Amino acid sequence: MLSIRALTKSYAAPKRRAIFTGLDLDLAPGDYVAVMGESGIGKSTLLNLIAGLDHPDAGSIKLDGDELGSLDDDALTALRRKRMGFVFQAFHVLPYLSVAQNVALPLALVGAARDNGNSRVAAMLEAVGLGDRAASMPRELSGGELQRVAIARALIHRPQLVLADEPTGNLDPDTAMQVLRLLREQIKANNAAGILVTHSRMAADTADRMLILTRTGLHEPDRD
Repeated sequence: MLSIRALTKSYAAPKRRAIFTGLDLDLAPGDYVAVMGESGIGKSTLLNLIAGLDHPDAGSIKLDGDELGSLDDDALTALRRKRMGFVFQAFHVLPYLSVAQNVALPLALVGAARDNGNSRVAAMLEAVGLGDRAASMPRELSGGELQRVAIARALIHRPQLVLADEPTGNLDPDTAMQVLRLLREQIKANNAAGILVTHSRMAADTADRMLILTRTGLHEPDRD
């Protein structure tokens, strides 16, 4: 479903320096991997490349056979809206929309019928434990609840690929674990593929497997 081959990315200034080279990754529907690595190694850059928000120096990224490098900006935007879901550390919940309206945004962007969309939003909010908060405004929610909204929004349109960038960085450990379990459950329930970028071993352990990002690509961790 996701196929990455020989991906290379460098910093251009002030002096060209490789972020990583020769990176390979394959994910099938239902696969959920955690990516760890030292600070500044390029974990967020990798997600930006997979999302088509940045361009590699070399290599290829294919999502269900579509080569991202061959798509123009409009096609990349359409691909992100229909086939990807995003969860960030900072939630990015719109403060002037209700919980239900925030979750429904991806459906509106892909032109889903309103009646069907409303039922899907209600079902998703139930799935993330927020069925009674549909009319609430973001200011009325805790950090953990806001991240549940973000997960619901990321998955409401049933994307093929979910990209999560430090999704629990602003949460206390107990709430973080609840959110991580929920993220895993929902990725599996939707048969999506998921990539979790994190600095936390606790978070990484909730994925099916962990990979370490280095200058030479993604590698299995050393075993003690």
